[in-house]
Amino acid sequence: MNSKEFKNIFGNMAKENGFLKAFSGWYKESPECIAILELQKSNFGDYYMLNIKIFIQGSFDRTYSPTKELIKSPLGHVNANETDEYRSIFNFDQPIDDSLRIERLRELFKNHIVPFTTKTSTRAGIKELESKRQISILPVVKKELEKLMN
Repeated sequence: MNSKEFKNIFGNMAKENGFLKAFSGWYKESPECIAILELQKSNFGDYYMLNIKIFIQGSFDRTYSPTKELIKSPLGHVNANETDEYRSIFNFDQPIDDSLRIERLRELFKNHIVPFTTKTSTRAGIKELESKRQISILPVVKKELEKLMN
């Protein structure tokens, strides 16, 4: 499997997990937030980096929708990635058996992407993760979040 084939498999798994495709990325909306998954191709090797970006609806007096600018935005209000445990499945400079790569990708969705995007689909979930120090958010975003929750 090459990196292009992997991106198609990733997209299919994203769809299986409730994400919709838009502008070379995938998104899932809730009334309070929008989650973006973006595979960013490296300029330094044959590998991707997974960017998970969460935008909080109403923050900074904006409503967020899946536009090209949003999908390609370098950062969201909350950010995550593929985690060290799963990084190797995105690296095509280091060969891995195709079936193992697919199995590990399924695990990544089950153990990280889906739980994280589910928890961050609400303002209360984001606030809880931040209070437990499982995520860090910029002070300006934290202030907006508190304003929206009051």
